[in-house]
Amino acid sequence: MKSITLKFALLVFLSINFISCAQNTKTESKDKIVSLISPEELNSKIDNIQLIDVRTPKEYKGGHLKNAVNINFYDNNFLEEMSKLDKSKELYIYCHSGNRSGKAAKKLGKMGFTKVYDLEGGIIHWNKKSLEVIK
Repeated sequence: MKSITLKFALLVFLSINFISCAQNTKTESKDKIVSLISPEELNSKIDNIQLIDVRTPKEYKGGHLKNAVNINFYDNNFLEEMSKLDKSKELYIYCHSGNRSGKAAKKLGKMGFTKVYDLEGGIIHWNKKSLEVIK
């Protein structure tokens, strides 16, 4: 009787692990909507893209990337403002260090954006590469 119980418990354990792995695979495919982009690669594309700075207006005025539009992640209407953008076009976002833009990117993927690029390391990493900032 003990061996049947042990076999049943093992079967349940393996089944749960198998189901968990299957769910993780689905999550990973959704996450492919969001990719990190290096400062150099973003700089090479900066002229003709949807580029959103998700920092506060004060941070934005202190210096921002060329052609960036400011939509503050902390505003109550953040998702409403983001929904006005073209979801079929690639969207590029950044913040100070990558934290807010990472959170925003996940939300945007759920909103139906097809491809979101998040600036790796935020504007801090951009500045370390001595790339252009508009003041």
